[in-house]
Amino acid sequence: MAEATILTTGPSSSALERDARHIHDDKPISAGNIAIGVVIGRTSEFFDFFVFGLGCVLVFPRLVFPFAPDPITATLYSFAIFSLAFLARPVGSFVFMWIDRTFGRGTKLTTALLILGGSTASIAFLPGYETIGMWSVALLALFRLGQGFALGGAWDGLASLLAMNAPPNRRGFYAMIPQLGAPVGFALASILFGYFVVNLSDADFLEWGWRFPFFVAFAINVVALFARLRIVASHEFGTAMENHELEAKPITDVLRVHGFDIVIGAFAPLASFAMFHLVTIFPLSWVTLHGGQSAGPFLFVQVLGALCGFATIMLSGFLADRIGRRRQLLIGAFIIAVFSFTAPFLLNAGGAGQAAFIILGFAILGLSFGQASGSVSSRFSKGYRYTGSALTSDLAWLIGAGFAPLVALGLASNFGIIFIGGYLISGAICTILALLLSSTLDTVDVPAK
Repeated sequence: MAEATILTTGPSSSALERDARHIHDDKPISAGNIAIGVVIGRTSEFFDFFVFGLGCVLVFPRLVFPFAPDPITATLYSFAIFSLAFLARPVGSFVFMWIDRTFGRGTKLTTALLILGGSTASIAFLPGYETIGMWSVALLALFRLGQGFALGGAWDGLASLLAMNAPPNRRGFYAMIPQLGAPVGFALASILFGYFVVNLSDADFLEWGWRFPFFVAFAINVVALFARLRIVASHEFGTAMENHELEAKPITDVLRVHGFDIVIGAFAPLASFAMFHLVTIFPLSWVTLHGGQSAGPFLFVQVLGALCGFATIMLSGFLADRIGRRRQLLIGAFIIAVFSFTAPFLLNAGGAGQAAFIILGFAILGLSFGQASGSVSSRFSKGYRYTGSALTSDLAWLIGAGFAPLVALGLASNFGIIFIGGYLISGAICTILALLLSSTLDTVDVPAK
């Protein structure tokens, strides 16, 4: 009883959110404004992660792991640190769901995004191994864990809110909107790094140039926080909360009711998630270590690839509305499977082949990745949708993408580039099997009763 009193009388943002909704009851927020908030939020998250991922190739092997016997091993060490965030993310979801239930959605988002931005900005001050020894490795790992932990709390339910406000015949289109944050975040990170790589000497870049993108990440997170809080305080969000459609449930309850759905949902988007880092982070490491290219020009090729991915993510929305999401995801998985046979040869075909790999890879990724979030959320009844989608997304990223750069570079360097094709096709097979077991994806985003 005492504990219940503390929880109900302690500091909470929920009352402030309700007051804000009453003030703005006469000003309903449009689906377009929700979409803008969603894209800004996802862009900030992906920007943070891609800044770190690019740093794992361009900076950390020399700054933090100069003791490694060779550049390949140093990059593998960096990719091992990269994977830590995906291990920490489910832990963050567990903790922040409790914060959500106890102190409100606004408190949860503010805390999570401050930790996310603070962890990313802290990396900008990281001393190298030559200055503080193994403490440099420890601090890098700590900040990366902070990023992953905070990302677990950055799940805001806005993508589900957007789907709820979508017209029945455009649910596929609205489901792809959150995914646009990925190519935008990657393009911004690549442009920033590419600018400093091209315009600074190697010594200046390693001393201070690489730090600037990590500072920018904090500013982007602040903008994203205010964009999200504005929607959280909207009448539409409040109505969804009152109807229990965006309510945070204990994870144990969700596992008990929707355990099978979580497993299927985690594997349904695996083809696109497996491919995700194989066209973003891994190619930069391969071409700089084995492919004979410098990082600067290749980063701008990847920006062009991100633009292609942006276009095909949008295309996926139109296709899903016409042929159904399940069929769309199956087609995407088959295309990725076919691409897995040609990808190794393109990466070994010099500059033109590597550029073709990036352009084709991003285009194919967009067709599949564009409907990945919808495949996660559509499986849950309305009372469990918010927490179930968060947990399923955590597991999908962990299984499909968390170790992709580490595994791909390790296999390609030790056994040959042909092995990344095997990695891709394994993800495609998992997606196809999960979709064949699924019977709900064609009833896209219609909350179950």
